[in-house]
Amino acid sequence: MASRRRQHPPAEPVVPPSGATIDLHTHTARSDGLLEPAELVRQAAAVGVRLLAITDHDTLAGVREVLAAGAVPPGLELLPGIELNAVVRDRPELRESEVHVLGIGVNPDDEGLEGTLVAQRESRRSRFDRMVRLLAELGLPIDDALEALPAMRDDDALGRPRVARAMIAKGYVTSVEDAFARYLSLGRSAYVPRDGLGPVAAIRAIRAAGGLPSLAHFSEAPERLAIIDELREAGLGGLEVYYRTFDARTVAAMERVAADRRLVATGGSDYHGDLEPYAATHAALWVPPSVEAPLRAALAGARSPA
Repeated sequence: MASRRRQHPPAEPVVPPSGATIDLHTHTARSDGLLEPAELVRQAAAVGVRLLAITDHDTLAGVREVLAAGAVPPGLELLPGIELNAVVRDRPELRESEVHVLGIGVNPDDEGLEGTLVAQRESRRSRFDRMVRLLAELGLPIDDALEALPAMRDDDALGRPRVARAMIAKGYVTSVEDAFARYLSLGRSAYVPRDGLGPVAAIRAIRAAGGLPSLAHFSEAPERLAIIDELREAGLGGLEVYYRTFDARTVAAMERVAADRRLVATGGSDYHGDLEPYAATHAALWVPPSVEAPLRAALAGARSPA
């Protein structure tokens, strides 16, 4: 008799009972998103978001830009945030040997954090240039297409999506996802490993700047509890439980991990803008209002004098 494999029930999507008023994970054109910061904030407010975090990779330029321009719409609170891609060399089982740590509610004027971000952006620039050279060696030059994209400033953070968008413009690939699948992911011909700080250093930098370190889109958490415990010991305070693409079973498992490990449950869309307007992404997002009170309590504790 043939052996029977255990069958899992089909994944059930999360059906938002109402429009989410919280989104703690978004990106703008200051890193690897498409929308200008003020436009992202405007679109989020238009669909009912009342607590929004801009969490660009390795830069607070977008948050600073919105705050300096007084561009926060009435009724919306903007939390400064970042996303740090932390390298985990001794964990080859992790995707691309890295984890992503959100820093929610950091002080955008913290000099120590800015020093860390400058070093991260320099590492990004080096990696970006190496990928562009590798593509040229493969007969896929993109220099002219990069020049046609919106200019990046010194405090913006370069990333693979920008490479992918230039590849789309040249006709080499059909989408960002296609570029990653064929060229820019681990094991592909134009992939360059990331260099930079590790997760403990990322967590400490966020803590020192008064923010809550929350592990982003780590659906493996229920099976990787040892990693969660290690990071919690280092100061991890949150876990992204409510992520736009998580199915209901994954959310339930992540809720249990957050509760058992006493981590603040956070949630967000991880909006970039390549696939659809913010409103369409928001329509599939559910971050329960109950997230807000523990988050505020954690941030108040992080900002209190020791």
